[in-house]
Amino acid sequence: MMAGIAHSDIVRAPKVLLHDHLDGGLRPATIVELAAAVGHELPARDPERLGEWFVAAADSGSLERYLETFAHTVAVMQTEEGLHRVAKECALDLAADGVVYAEVRYAPEQHLERGLTLDQVVDAVDAGFREGSAEAAAAGRPIRIGTLLTAMRHAARSQEIAELAVRYRDTGVVGFDIAGAEAGFPPTRHLDAFEYLQRENFHFTIHAGEAFGLPSIWEAIQWCGADRLGHGVRIIDDITATVAGPSAVTATGGTRSAPPVLGRLAAYVRDKRIPLELCPSSNVQTGAAPSIAEHPIKLLHDLRFRVTVNTDNRLMSGTSMSREMTLLTEAFGWGWAELQWLTINAMKSAFIPYDERLVLINEVIKPAYAKLLG
Repeated sequence: MMAGIAHSDIVRAPKVLLHDHLDGGLRPATIVELAAAVGHELPARDPERLGEWFVAAADSGSLERYLETFAHTVAVMQTEEGLHRVAKECALDLAADGVVYAEVRYAPEQHLERGLTLDQVVDAVDAGFREGSAEAAAAGRPIRIGTLLTAMRHAARSQEIAELAVRYRDTGVVGFDIAGAEAGFPPTRHLDAFEYLQRENFHFTIHAGEAFGLPSIWEAIQWCGADRLGHGVRIIDDITATVAGPSAVTATGGTRSAPPVLGRLAAYVRDKRIPLELCPSSNVQTGAAPSIAEHPIKLLHDLRFRVTVNTDNRLMSGTSMSREMTLLTEAFGWGWAELQWLTINAMKSAFIPYDERLVLINEVIKPAYAKLLG
């Protein structure tokens, strides 16, 4: 890590989070309490042991065990009280970590098992976020949260969820997303929903390029019109390292190696400034990257893609925005300049109006980083 930058300092720095799943960020103690209230059996009843179980299951390399973790969190998010509490605590936890703007996503269709309607789910989550944000502001940690409504790509409710998102666009919902297994479930299955959103001038991101690769990214952008790529880490597959050796003479008479070569899709993503919602720890867990030190985020940063850093599932990865940034500073020697660049990238890419983004950039983010940069 660079001298003068520590995890505790990073916690105090303003951060922007674009890719965070509500059902992937619960407090273990809350899961234990809510599970007892609804009669759901957990793999462990002690909060500390349960938290360790979630991380171990997510790290296991078994897709079945990884998916099982969400079965437990979703199970305790089937009542208005449960959804409200989880959303409130999410706002408080993010604010305590220095997040000043967050877009948190969830799939309303996954919270209907105890009789709630889609509208009741959205109302409960919105109320929880508003209460948590108000408490955080009162404690001197202001945070703004917008929600993304997610449709499951293996299901057939994307049009319904898209219409739900547009219906709530003036009460906290800022965008739409599809998630779930990429292989076998291309985003083009949901073209009607994406075309509807475009007609409504509404924003959407698509989980693409995490587990499947370039075809998923290409469809998300060129067929569906995604504003951002959820993960998008496999864009690295369209970037070719050049053969080692000098290829150019510098002004001082030395030589430098030729830069990597971008394929047409990678060049298009960079040229169009399409944001990549990268989630380093999660990408390592799912095998999209071999390690933090070998994560493509370094090369994508150097090539000046619109890179953002995110948490994905804070509970399953045992992480936070500050931890993700700390890992990057340790792996790549990044300092405040790089962290500010990532943060402003994310704020530029948010789904709120342009003038509101500028206020956060110019009045919150830049002044704070100016002090940190000295």
